[in-house]
Amino acid sequence: MIDLRKKIGIIGCGNMGSAIARNLALLKSEFSVFAFDQDKDKLIGIPGIGIAKDLKDLLEESETIILAVKPQDFDHLLKEVKKGSGNKLIISIAAGISTKRIEKVLGGQIRVIRAMPNIGVKVGESVTCLAKGAFATDEDLDLAQELFNSLGAARIIDEGMMNAATAISGSGPAYIFYFIENSAFDSESIPEHARHDMMRRLEKAAEDLGFSLEDAAFLAANTTNASISLLHKTKLPAQELRKQVTSKGGTTEAALEILTKGGSWEEAARSALKRAEELARPFAELRVNWR
Repeated sequence: MIDLRKKIGIIGCGNMGSAIARNLALLKSEFSVFAFDQDKDKLIGIPGIGIAKDLKDLLEESETIILAVKPQDFDHLLKEVKKGSGNKLIISIAAGISTKRIEKVLGGQIRVIRAMPNIGVKVGESVTCLAKGAFATDEDLDLAQELFNSLGAARIIDEGMMNAATAISGSGPAYIFYFIENSAFDSESIPEHARHDMMRRLEKAAEDLGFSLEDAAFLAANTTNASISLLHKTKLPAQELRKQVTSKGGTTEAALEILTKGGSWEEAARSALKRAEELARPFAELRVNWR
């Protein structure tokens, strides 16, 4: 009999939400997956999941809710989720939105965990950073870690390091794709010395942003390996994958601007961190009063 908490509801099936749904659905004995998106076409072609007819239906069918919508769509979504969140576990993958803010909007002692998966989730090799809110339990965190470990490799960090994680595991694949794109070797056969070079550069950048040696090594190794695996499994050129990671005006674009000028990975990561903090600021400052 399935653990009720493993009845997963995913709200939002864009690139990240659909990849999470698709890969969780492959673990048929582990999780039961439901999904809802305003655009029904996004739910087409995701086998093994339940399709909720509306948000109310999804909230009724699920015990753990993954919020996978863009930050700019978050306000309206939370207003709707508040009507049926009850005692459910809420996992948010929205960049820049703190657990404290979600708790405040939803009210009560709502259990919230913040997760930041990366592009590796497309091939089941995501590097995900996790942080729990004030009311989430250790059991909740264990469940979230189990869930995201099934999609790759998950690491529990302090929520105050989430923007730094964005600059490393979130934008980091673009540093790797850019390096490969501008190197002489074949992307289908990355030499081990090049893999270790990229890993060490990313590790130094993570340390520079304040990660412990252990966390930096974990994020760098898994982000590098997942990025190379993505190249091999998708058969896409490094340039195309770099573009997929890079949003206009986002953290990755800020980092790549530094790299294209000959800057170091540490400098690129610092630029990405600065941009992540800028993008998060409006969500932190916005006062919400829903009753």
